[in-house]
Amino acid sequence: MIAALTGCITPPNAVCSPGLGPPMLMFDLFFGRAIAGRSDLTEGEWQDFLDDVVTVNLPNGYTVVDASGAWMNPITHKTITEPSRVILVAMPETPDSLAAINRIRTAYQIRFDQQLVGMTVARACGSF
Repeated sequence: MIAALTGCITPPNAVCSPGLGPPMLMFDLFFGRAIAGRSDLTEGEWQDFLDDVVTVNLPNGYTVVDASGAWMNPITHKTITEPSRVILVAMPETPDSLAAINRIRTAYQIRFDQQLVGMTVARACGSF
């Protein structure tokens, strides 16, 4: 299975094989829901963030996955676990796509006083 999946990852400036769809970037964004000094992010706050920020920046769609995350606090060196959400989105490889992703990450950090929003990016071929 891994061999089959690696055949779908495209190097920079690659052309996708017929039937696989055009080249695109796959973004995975990781949002911790623990908020310092208060209870975790509520469902209402998350929905407002999706409505006000995410959907505005990703009008063609995205997927949200519930998750449980863990990270090491760089100051205490203790592993912290927290409820999380992951947003998955496929977008064209353009400066506008990265700008939209960065607006989402920055808005979450500011609105909910977060140190960061994790991100991974992979090249792929795809269609919808």
